[in-house]
Amino acid sequence: MFKKWSGIIVIAACFLIAAGCGNSSTKGSSGSSKNGKLHVVTTFYPMYEFTKQIVKDKGDVDMLIPSSVEPHDWEPTPKDIAGIQNADLFVYNSEYMETWVPSAEKSMGSDHAKFVKASKGIDLLEGSDEEEEEHDHGGHDHSHSMDPHVWLSPVLAQKEVKTITAQIVKQDPKNKAYYEKNSKEYIAKLQDLDKLYRTTLNKAAKKELITQHAAFSYLAKEYGLKQVAIAGLSPEEEPSPAKLAELKTFAKKHDVKIIYFEEVASPKVADTLAGEIGAKTEVLNTLEGLSQKERDKGIGYIDIMEKNLDALKDSLLVK
Repeated sequence: MFKKWSGIIVIAACFLIAAGCGNSSTKGSSGSSKNGKLHVVTTFYPMYEFTKQIVKDKGDVDMLIPSSVEPHDWEPTPKDIAGIQNADLFVYNSEYMETWVPSAEKSMGSDHAKFVKASKGIDLLEGSDEEEEEHDHGGHDHSHSMDPHVWLSPVLAQKEVKTITAQIVKQDPKNKAYYEKNSKEYIAKLQDLDKLYRTTLNKAAKKELITQHAAFSYLAKEYGLKQVAIAGLSPEEEPSPAKLAELKTFAKKHDVKIIYFEEVASPKVADTLAGEIGAKTEVLNTLEGLSQKERDKGIGYIDIMEKNLDALKDSLLVK
């Protein structure tokens, strides 16, 4: 309980420090940045990508969480809180991913950017019993009772883009036609991605996959797959010996030859199971972080999701 309240106090302290920096705000009198463009702060990569595809050159979009950091464990600094406060819009996925957001918003009161919950209106899946335990990271009780990884479904990604678009248009109505055109074009690309996944995975000889953590439930549900996760909704969770034994039995029964892990988190847990059953490991990207180098090369959400599909084909024996 002490840790929970200490986390809230830290957020409140960040807000007070940020408030003291109010005179250095980049916002103009209209609430936009000094260059007259819409200023949007986003949390981690998918939120940045979806927002950038809508705003393009009509706005400045910042990403808070570095690509090298696991977003589940990230906490804002006073500078980050100031950046949120001084923006026009703040886009995040959900309180089950960015667990610090409710405390930050409450601490700021009414004098802050419009908070945009991209997953609003999406029915979230519940985690397993193991995943519903509360995990304390850096002073916050991170209850992972609901699965936040909706962006990994191309279908639900479309819904998030629509939600973000609606708030951007509301904030900057004079550029409504521009934003809605960009949004429609990007959603069309996501629809094509969905069709590619659907037609490809319909040919799969197998439906079972083992992942390092339970990030792909929405994707699995959408395309009729069965995801079995080594850990829970946080990639750093350590499986119990009983869980490992259960996974070994499952892997042998279904002839699983690939254990998937993600680039941002340590592959230690996946390596452990792979070594136990004589399987290999392969990356299945959660898109929780994409490096600046990759972004500079023009690599984006759709490119990585296509690579994920190629990786799935190896395991599911797509004909």
